[in-house]
Amino acid sequence: MAYWLFKSEPEAWSWEAQKKKGAKGEPWSGVRNFTAANNMKAMKKGDLGFFYHSGDERSVVGIVEVIGEYRPDPTDGTGRFGLVDVKAVADVPKPVTLAAIKANPKLAGMALVKFSRLSVQPVTESEWKTVCAMGGAK
Repeated sequence: MAYWLFKSEPEAWSWEAQKKKGAKGEPWSGVRNFTAANNMKAMKKGDLGFFYHSGDERSVVGIVEVIGEYRPDPTDGTGRFGLVDVKAVADVPKPVTLAAIKANPKLAGMALVKFSRLSVQPVTESEWKTVCAMGGAK
């Protein structure tokens, strides 16, 4: 299993909206960055990801599961980009802020710290466990 981080502006697509989709989940569409798209191409069903609110909130607020692997994104008229399907799995009981992540020396190499603008990014198993512990997630 691999771990990921999905960023979303809460005004555009919030954790609450993701949770309302239930077991059928939602396509993670609209990604127009080749690095982020390549990350999604590497995803497999059952992989887990952090749901991260960007913008003013800047915090990990939930955990999602990849339930559909990479396929063409119908919102992309060029045909160059794709999407994956994700469903909400669990809340992060205590949202983990970007400031807290940056303050933790164990997370200094995390993509979120190094490549803050990347919308879909990998998370190592060690980083996953550390952020989960910080947020009280199991």
